[in-house]
Amino acid sequence: MSASENTITLSKAETLIEALPYFQRYAGRTFVVKYGGHAMGDPKAAREFADDIVLLKAVGINPVVVHGGGPQIGAMLKKLGVESEFIDGLRVTDKATAEIAEMVLSGAINKELVGWIAKAGGKAIGISGKDGGLVTARKVQRTARDPESNIERVIDLGFVGEPSEVDTTIIDTAVAAGMIPIIAPIGAGEDGHTYNINADTMAGAIAAALGAARLFLLTDVAGVLDKEKRLLTDLKPADIARLREDGTISGGMIPKLETCVQAVESGCDAAVVLDGRVPHAMLLEFFTSRGAGTLISAG
Repeated sequence: MSASENTITLSKAETLIEALPYFQRYAGRTFVVKYGGHAMGDPKAAREFADDIVLLKAVGINPVVVHGGGPQIGAMLKKLGVESEFIDGLRVTDKATAEIAEMVLSGAINKELVGWIAKAGGKAIGISGKDGGLVTARKVQRTARDPESNIERVIDLGFVGEPSEVDTTIIDTAVAAGMIPIIAPIGAGEDGHTYNINADTMAGAIAAALGAARLFLLTDVAGVLDKEKRLLTDLKPADIARLREDGTISGGMIPKLETCVQAVESGCDAAVVLDGRVPHAMLLEFFTSRGAGTLISAG
């Protein structure tokens, strides 16, 4: 073996030794991962993500994946000539749009991800929030105040929902059978209707219900940045409230962090916002001392 090969081998060994305490600490625990953004639609990134998930399972951690699919839904709606309207970042979903969203999320995307996991050597099962009564949804209510009259009005987003109850029986059964649950963010309401649920919100509710060790939200940014664009690595709910008030946190990061706070205050040990575009970012965040994103914990 050459000197360069010895160096590479030693580096790999040191990485495994650094990761060993994390393997031991979290064996048997659950990680909930929200998968979406850049990685979806990029075959190389999808393969790397599948490899990471299978590795977690192999070292005794139980990964549960909740996936998005907004761009794919948008592409299918466009292909079918269905126009979309967005209010506060949420798609207004009529019955036809809800049916298309379910077809894309529970069909093409979900099963493609199951296939990637299988190719990486894992056993995955694709489900949605409707299966086994996993997620009961309630209709999302939004209000807006008219700037001229100052009158508050109710905005109807159609079949857009949020989790009201989570029954983890189907996840527990799949995990006990050695499988990796891959979950589409669709839920059934008590009214019998099908609701499209934001994938971040769905993942947060499931992480809380499972008492997960980690909730990972894979995004298209490095994490939470301060006003000088430096990564903030550790935040508490009070920090997030302050950063939101002074404008450091804005836009689409606000609902992501609201999801993280709700999850860690409802049973999840900690949540992490990190860049899904970085190869193996989830493993770097968890299994090394350097980390790779922003960790949110309750205290």
